[in-house]
Amino acid sequence: MRKSLVRGFLVLALVMIMAPVALAAEQAAGTVDYTKAIVLGCSVIAAGIAMGVGAVGAGLGLGQATSGANGAVGRNPEAQGKILLTMMVGMAMTESVAIYALVVSLIILYANPLLKFAGIGG
Repeated sequence: MRKSLVRGFLVLALVMIMAPVALAAEQAAGTVDYTKAIVLGCSVIAAGIAMGVGAVGAGLGLGQATSGANGAVGRNPEAQGKILLTMMVGMAMTESVAIYALVVSLIILYANPLLKFAGIGG
């Protein structure tokens, strides 16, 4: 499983790296430049991966915080107020990871720095 996953990522990386090189032939009349489409496609994939990793990380963190707080309240019910306050602050910090991932994804999709750097778009 691990070897096939690594191979899949390597193949995906090679395709994304070599596609612009393969399509970098001199542009003749009537041909289409696919560089912008490749950059936009890679940007959409990157935004999806960023949101997926951010959401998974935030979900795992929130689950861990809730589990720990429930266990602590079960052992010491008198400290429920302090535990709840600490849990809420920790959950807010954990949720900020998902918000940062959303911001990065929106920047990649709508203010694409790769297009400006490559001189393809405006």
